[in-house]
Amino acid sequence: MQHLPSKSNIRAAEQYCLSLLQLCNSLPKLLQLQSHIIKSGLQNNPLLLTKFTSISSNYNAVSHASSLIFSPYVEPRFFDAFLFNTIIRSYAFTNEFKVDGLFFYCKMLRYGIWPNKFTYPFVLKAVAGLGELKLGETVHGSVVKFGFDDDSHVLNTLVHMYCCCNGGVEYARKVFDEMPKWDSVGWSAMIGGYVRWGLASEGVRLFREMQVVGVEPDEVTIVCLLSACIDLGALELGKWLEGYIKRKNVRKSVVLWNALIDMFAKCGDVDKALSLFRSMSERNIVSWTSVIDGMAMHGRGTEAVSLFEEMKKDRVVPDDVSFIGLLTACSHSALVEQGKGYFHSMTKEFGISPKIEHYGCMVDLLCRAGLVQEALDFVQRMPIKPNPVIWRTLITACRAHGELKLGEKITKEVIKHEPTHDSNYILLSNIYAKMFSWEKKIMIREVMAKKGMRKVPGSTMIELASEIFEFVSGDKSHSEYKIIHQMVDDIGKEIRRAGFVASTSEVLLDLDEEDKEGAVNRHSEKLAIAFALMKTPPGTPIRIVKNLRVCEDCHSATKFISKAYKREILVRDRNRFHRFIDGVCSCKDFW
Repeated sequence: MQHLPSKSNIRAAEQYCLSLLQLCNSLPKLLQLQSHIIKSGLQNNPLLLTKFTSISSNYNAVSHASSLIFSPYVEPRFFDAFLFNTIIRSYAFTNEFKVDGLFFYCKMLRYGIWPNKFTYPFVLKAVAGLGELKLGETVHGSVVKFGFDDDSHVLNTLVHMYCCCNGGVEYARKVFDEMPKWDSVGWSAMIGGYVRWGLASEGVRLFREMQVVGVEPDEVTIVCLLSACIDLGALELGKWLEGYIKRKNVRKSVVLWNALIDMFAKCGDVDKALSLFRSMSERNIVSWTSVIDGMAMHGRGTEAVSLFEEMKKDRVVPDDVSFIGLLTACSHSALVEQGKGYFHSMTKEFGISPKIEHYGCMVDLLCRAGLVQEALDFVQRMPIKPNPVIWRTLITACRAHGELKLGEKITKEVIKHEPTHDSNYILLSNIYAKMFSWEKKIMIREVMAKKGMRKVPGSTMIELASEIFEFVSGDKSHSEYKIIHQMVDDIGKEIRRAGFVASTSEVLLDLDEEDKEGAVNRHSEKLAIAFALMKTPPGTPIRIVKNLRVCEDCHSATKFISKAYKREILVRDRNRFHRFIDGVCSCKDFW
């Protein structure tokens, strides 16, 4: 007759396995423990199974745990919600297997095990990682069905989940508005969702509401708001947030420091960004990259290169992102030979294989320097297939440097491979305008109209008295538009007396010179600058954000305005910063 082990022996074996799990520090040891658990007959112990699953997630080995749990050795009657929650959580927090978390949620329901309030935050986290709106709505239905739609933690995760899904922001706001009570987690999730989907103004507006109801922002909320400041160019709000951090003694984690540096750099105060960077007691690669990127955007390439060399001396190993900032700095400051040297050092010195972004930086570097043929040769020798962005960079350079036939040829090839991308047609239309081929230009515009495509209108934002104002080309929506347009005309007269001559070469219309000059005179950045001159005291710096690349005429006009009105004007366009002081731009007319 076989003797069964006593209860005391079983408990001792359990405790021994639990202690081994606590000491486990590698995947091979974990797999040995898996065999030991089965040999010891402890595979039906819920506590051991849960602990084994939890530790396996540290080594991305949840599949090993699930293969043990759902093997013939384990009896389903020992399954419980705690065990499934652990499995779902482990999969939800991995980068590659979030869908498996949902699979085990469905399996949990099939086994007749009811989820609890701890289940859904993990399930919703998995859905958020997948970004599947329809799937999220289905899980939301289950939340309501099982009665957890009044749990604040579940509701906060619901808001986060919807904010991660394309088209889900409105659903998130509905859940948020119907929450019985709000905490900083829910506010952060909703504000972060607005910022993620390019609705930074809505995020800032919601933050104002958050202040009214008396909920104090935490670190996560502040980081989200700093991202909104970047999108809007809202430097004053960013300064207020920095002051709030000081007043409330918010712990300055490295993440928060980095967000502040990034905000100041991208909102136009790169010296403040550098000052914050210098005052950090602890830095990581993101800190270095943020300040190098900031210098690059402001055309301070030599300083960016110096920071990169300082980073190496500090024994911080650069990564592929660092090199993107460095190569951009070389591109924006015409440091062609240095840029080439750093590009080759990626592989030779650091063993980093260049990605498509690095090749794109090199093409941009050569194109900005007017080396169009060399850039084309570089593209043709690339070991990886050039993407449409690289081809469009080449096309833009062809137009800027008069290689119009080459630009036309490349654009036609790009359209063949990307027939639905509106930018390709706009580029070809622009080339035809430069060639004065108005019939071909009109034909391209007709093709775009038939395909339902239209050119993105130029728009410019400016922050004044903690309010964001946006202007579009020819804007008449502002309540004071007549006064603003009159101010633009007055500015035009003033700078023409100083020697300004309008550049109409970029006007893409078959108009006479007088009409063309009128068209460029109503560009959005000129309206924004005029508004700022009206509304701010003399000598006050002006900061504006343009959604497109600043045109040649506006760039030249802004130089004259800065001198005539004795103003520092900072313009952030799609590519970089332009700092205009006393008739000179920091980009040295190289953009």
